Amino acid sequence: MHLLCAAAVTVIALAVPQAGGWTLGEDAATKKNPLPSDAKTLAAGKAIFNDKCQRCHGPGGLGDGPDADPDATDMDLTNAKRAARHDDGTVYYKVMHGRKRPKMPAFKDELNEEQIWTLVTYVQSLRKKP
Repeated sequence: MHLLCAAAVTVIALAVPQAGGWTLGEDAATKKNPLPSDAKTLAAGKAIFNDKCQRCHGPGGLGDGPDADPDATDMDLTNAKRAARHDDGTVYYKVMHGRKRPKMPAFKDELNEEQIWTLVTYVQSLRKKP
């Protein structure tokens, strides 16, 4: 029992609040996506995106969905200029933890780790190439 409690405390300690209301893991910058960016993963990621994300981010990821937060100014997932600050690990934690303002729902209770990585794979494929 004590070991389980210690592990839970360690996991909580690794989540670090960031500017902009995000909570990222200490390893966000180095956390690598374990899934291949192949047709199967991208199709599965698109299905998750359509179910969970499209209503805010829009069908093409432009941030123009019907439930988009009017206070959000940076919901366009296709913007290649964002790629440098939105590596796989950062996107993973943003999907997992969300934030309050501007709103981004947390999906840690709805999606398992593999589903989040599948979604990350698809979202990262939306970036327009410079």
